Amino acid sequence: MNIITYSESDTVLEGTKLGAKLRPGAIVALYGPLGAGKTTFTRGIAKGLGVDMSVSSPTFTIVNEYPGIIPLFHFDMYRLEREDELFDIGWDDYQDRDGVCVVEWSENVPGAFPAGTITVDIEALDDTTRQLDIVFPDGDI
Repeated sequence: MNIITYSESDTVLEGTKLGAKLRPGAIVALYGPLGAGKTTFTRGIAKGLGVDMSVSSPTFTIVNEYPGIIPLFHFDMYRLEREDELFDIGWDDYQDRDGVCVVEWSENVPGAFPAGTITVDIEALDDTTRQLDIVFPDGDI
């Protein structure tokens, strides 16, 4: 699915639509360069999951947890040097906690994702316009 957004609020809205469709155990792998809008899109996913908190990038903490109708586990792999570091922080445990895992900088941990992971490539076309390429490996949800 290819979507063009024309503002930050459009990007949040598309994330909200996706978040409303997700079920516990879903994993969303986000790809895109710095400033592409990964955290903005995640804010929308959080909203769609019923999270009523401000969502920020977990760059320095690696993972932020947000309670909601379905909990959100928001990972940022930017600072990881090795894929094993993800497993050292309990990646497997998070997948079993009946929440949704959203991972920024997924390109840094390519072997960490199980079958069925939803991928979202985000590209900044200009200061406000984004192209979102969403792939549902098990078909549209």
